[in-house]
Amino acid sequence: MIEWIIGAAILAVLFGILGFGRISSGFASIAKILFYIFIIVLIVSVVMNFLG
Repeated sequence: MIEWIIGAAILAVLFGILGFGRISSGFASIAKILFYIFIIVLIVSVVMNFLG
């Protein structure tokens, strides 16, 4: 999942540099959503590992 976040962030920067603002904004939003999902999964994993 980290690879997806990094990939979306790199594409957002690339499209931003090339002048495609809306596409860049879309990829930045995708990267942000994936980051939050990753954090939630990480927290759940740590808690389950601690309890079990």
